[in-house]
Amino acid sequence: MVTTAIIPEEVTKPSRRGTHALALGYTALALSTLLFAGGIQWLGSASDGQPLVQVRLPDAPRAAATAQEQSPAPVTAPQPAPQPAAPPRITQPIYAGTTLVADPALIENTSAGPLPRIADDGRTPMQAYAPPVAAGGSPRIAIVMSGLGIGAKATSAALELPSAITLAFVPIASNAQQWVNEARRRGHEVLLQVPMEPYDYPDSDPGPNTMRVGQRQDENAERLTRAATKIIGYGGLMNLAGSRLMADADSFTPVLTFAARRGLLFFESGAGAKPAGLQLAAQTRAPYVQSALAIDADPDGADIDRKLSDLETMARANGIAAATASAYPITLAHLKTWAQGLSGRGFVLVPASAIVAPAK
Repeated sequence: MVTTAIIPEEVTKPSRRGTHALALGYTALALSTLLFAGGIQWLGSASDGQPLVQVRLPDAPRAAATAQEQSPAPVTAPQPAPQPAAPPRITQPIYAGTTLVADPALIENTSAGPLPRIADDGRTPMQAYAPPVAAGGSPRIAIVMSGLGIGAKATSAALELPSAITLAFVPIASNAQQWVNEARRRGHEVLLQVPMEPYDYPDSDPGPNTMRVGQRQDENAERLTRAATKIIGYGGLMNLAGSRLMADADSFTPVLTFAARRGLLFFESGAGAKPAGLQLAAQTRAPYVQSALAIDADPDGADIDRKLSDLETMARANGIAAATASAYPITLAHLKTWAQGLSGRGFVLVPASAIVAPAK
């Protein structure tokens, strides 16, 4: 911008000195005006709203957040659902030490897992996995220790019992097969306990896949199959609870039929004879044993000794007798002492399979 200084007309003919001073003043005024106008053009004025220096505080976090808000979320490819592990297939004999745990001829490999079956030559799992029993006419007593596989301490202690005592394992135990292998290595016969509905269900709940009265037969059959595929190396089934289901013929008959068709013993726990169970076993031709009593229904040392004495009386009268027990420390201690003198009293301790003839 060029600014022209205008000298007012009223100023005329000053003196030479005055004129010179006045000229200098007007020249300074003109130069100041020129500099001011140029400064306004370069720097800007307060009136035009543009500051000389713009200072912007850093707001990187907000900028980053804005960028995230404007940018689409990363797309993650859907992950496939984990596939359940394929059930094991038994294709060759399995031993624990020198004791047979699984014979492929006695196994049906199914999509649910290995199921026991009768071999093509007629051998049954009950026969194949039964410990040897000495011949003789002495009264036979069978004791089944139940509820094993859940507590490691109790299960380990039960393995120390005489090998003629049968051990029953619960299918919900996470490492049940390891316990079964050790039980077989030590010469024990093994049973699988199947969860069944008791009278006070669900206050007393045997666990997942409990077979129930009034349930569709195909549903109960599926639950029985699930339990039966949990372990290998067992020669029979045993109820886990089940007082109500075993009292219902429509619900109990399929269980005994399953046992008969697969060559398995069914051991029914509970005190007192149950003619219904005996009759259904005869109709289905299932190998069957009924427990006469639970030796530690009252886990008291004196009461346990009385129950064992009662068991001997039954065996002497009938030639055979069976009982159940739990792995309480007091029970294990009294059982060991009792078994040591059993042969001297004229009895023989045998696995459960030795007091029932195979179904014909």
